Amino acid sequence: MIVQKSLSADILLFDMDGTLLDATAVIARIWTTWSARHGVDASHLLEASRGQRVSETVRTFAPPGIDLQAEELWLSRQAHVETLEPAALPGAVAFLAALPRDRWAVVTSAERSLAVKWLTGAGLPLPLVLIAAADVTTGKPHPAGYRLAAERLGCDTSRAIVFEDAPAGIEAARAAGAGVVGVANRAIAACPDLALWVTDFLTLSVDVDETQRITLYSRA
Repeated sequence: MIVQKSLSADILLFDMDGTLLDATAVIARIWTTWSARHGVDASHLLEASRGQRVSETVRTFAPPGIDLQAEELWLSRQAHVETLEPAALPGAVAFLAALPRDRWAVVTSAERSLAVKWLTGAGLPLPLVLIAAADVTTGKPHPAGYRLAAERLGCDTSRAIVFEDAPAGIEAARAAGAGVVGVANRAIAACPDLALWVTDFLTLSVDVDETQRITLYSRA
């Protein structure tokens, strides 16, 4: 294979849904049901909510006067009992296995318990550092999640590469000062803020040197 591009970093930070695994069908079914209950345009909600925490989506789309906490609880329960299972993106399991465990983290807008359920259900390893919805006061596109993940890995975000599939996540990563690799979502492929865009992890290889610095190679 021909190496098209290489990128280096001290740590890698990953969004979860749409980046490491695909829970599109699960999320669409839950939000479509919720939207029907409240007369909300499901297609608009699904597009606008990419990368957002559930609490932020509910606040944006819920009808006036509704009990927001009760709606969030209902959505959480639906996600935990949902029988559809997310699947790991091609190559993601092997890619993560090639990384030093203390050099990568997951930053997700999902609840911690749901993130653990989905990661393990997709056969992905659990990270030593997992930043979930409740770990920050403001979700993506705010950079707090990525900054906190880097801090817990003992590194500055300027030495990090973030893997993202959503505009809100890309904005968060850039605001944190990290480089960004776009994954899977063709709608972001031409984004000028990306250092690289890949269809999945099968097009990437990884090398870790004696100082634990990580170099990514994109292949065609």
